[in-house]
Order: sequence, then C-alpha cells, then structure tokens
Amino acid sequence: MDVLGIECIEIGEDYIISTMPVDERTRQPMGLLHGGASAALIESVGSMGSQLLMDVSKEYSVGLEINANHIGSVRSGKVKAVGKIIHAGKRTHLWQVDIFDMETEKLVCTGRLTCMVIQRS
Repeated sequence: MDVLGIECIEIGEDYIISTMPVDERTRQPMGLLHGGASAALIESVGSMGSQLLMDVSKEYSVGLEINANHIGSVRSGKVKAVGKIIHAGKRTHLWQVDIFDMETEKLVCTGRLTCMVIQRS
C-alpha cells in the first residue's frame, strides 16, 4: 500500500474508504491509471476490511478471486475506493469496491474481491 500511496481515510461498520494517487507509480505507458493499480486498490481495500471483521489471533484471510471492470479513465489527481461488504461468512468474505475519480466523482472502475478465511494452526 505504501508503494502505491494507498491511504485508508474512513472505516465504517460495513465499509472502508481509501484513496490512491494517479501519478508515475500508478499510470500505464499511455498516461492513464493502470488497471493493475486499480486491481491492487480493490484487493487492498477488501483485504483490509476482511482483517477487521475477524479475530486475527485465530484466523487470517487471503484473496481467492478478484475481478475489475474498467469504466473510465483518469490521468492525474486521486481516486477514491469505496469498499462494502456483501457477504461475511465463516469461510468467505465478498467485497464490492467502486473506484471514483475524486475530481469529477465519476465511476472509473468497479470490482469484487472474494477472500477466504483460514484458521490459524
């Protein structure tokens, strides 16, 4: 998260909001926000959220599946990711994460992350 400049700015009962800059660390060669950076933001938000839902002394979570649909583009500024828990089961968590251009508030990317909850031995 540090490498990409991802910062958590708000934590709620069933959501997390984080930001990420659109700069030389997160742009692809054409100067647009890289899809891989968006996927990393989705996974960071969902993984952080799952960790907050569990007793980390007894269990931990790992990413099981991620998808991302890129809706728009951003060249500079910051994006905001709003992650909401869709399912918080004993073995899996499902997060919906929407990424918005902070300047225009337009949706840039939407994705889902499934985390598997594993018992510590």
